[in-house]
Amino acid sequence: MSKPTAARPIVTHFFDHPSNTFSYVVQDPSSHACAILDSVLDFDYASGRTDVRSANAIIAFIEREGLAVEWLLETHVHADHLSAAPYLNEALGGLTGIGAKITVVQEVFGKAFNAGTEFARDGSQFDRLFEEGDTFTIGHLEGRVLHTPGHTPACLTYVIGDVAFIGDTLFMPDYGTARCDFPGGDARTLYRSIQKVLALPGETRLFLCHDYKAPGREEYQHETSVAEQRALNVHVHEGIGEEEFVRMRTERDATLGMPKLIIPSVQVNMRAGEMPPPEDNGQVYLKVPINRF
Repeated sequence: MSKPTAARPIVTHFFDHPSNTFSYVVQDPSSHACAILDSVLDFDYASGRTDVRSANAIIAFIEREGLAVEWLLETHVHADHLSAAPYLNEALGGLTGIGAKITVVQEVFGKAFNAGTEFARDGSQFDRLFEEGDTFTIGHLEGRVLHTPGHTPACLTYVIGDVAFIGDTLFMPDYGTARCDFPGGDARTLYRSIQKVLALPGETRLFLCHDYKAPGREEYQHETSVAEQRALNVHVHEGIGEEEFVRMRTERDATLGMPKLIIPSVQVNMRAGEMPPPEDNGQVYLKVPINRF
């Protein structure tokens, strides 16, 4: 077997406007191998109906390009959209992967939603639980894992060749950084995680999970670089110390409302995108814990 190389990956983005989420297909340019990151299952909360149009757009692209899916990767347990990983896996194959600290998230939210004994809290719903420093391959590309908690305990950054998929850790430089007020979040931990990302080579391309268009900017953006973040990030550019960041982040988080899809998203995403099991009438339900969050 040939040794994986650090070739420049091909990255294609897909944008889900209702949740402001970017999903990605990252390809090995020397083979047909690819991975899908942070996929979206469309969900209308008012009606409780799901849809697969966003996932189908990814499937159509992969089939058109003749690609072979090796991984379905999640940067963390998302609180603002549902994962389409099971649907994509059925259509395209691929192993699912997430951070090993998913078990912490499962324990917290398993209790919050009073999940039954059928809900394993050991991460076994995923094929691979990644730790800091773990490696994986996409064709001839080598990827490595940075554990970057703070937004959630299980947040990861996937470094693949000259790109890094950073989830919610950082946004575009004019928008700042992730919130840290979810269960298990911590501003000081986030600051230290961000330093890991900013220690990558300056030319490293960073791909974001979300964009909300900072005031004065007209277009959604999904890509930045380590050098741009070091110089321009409004929350954590060079010269911003840990104490200053923690104070700013804590004060800012106290003003934020909860994401509109956090209740359904966490219940599904902690199960690797699967719905809770049907109840005795055959119907699947998502719970709303009153006054819990």
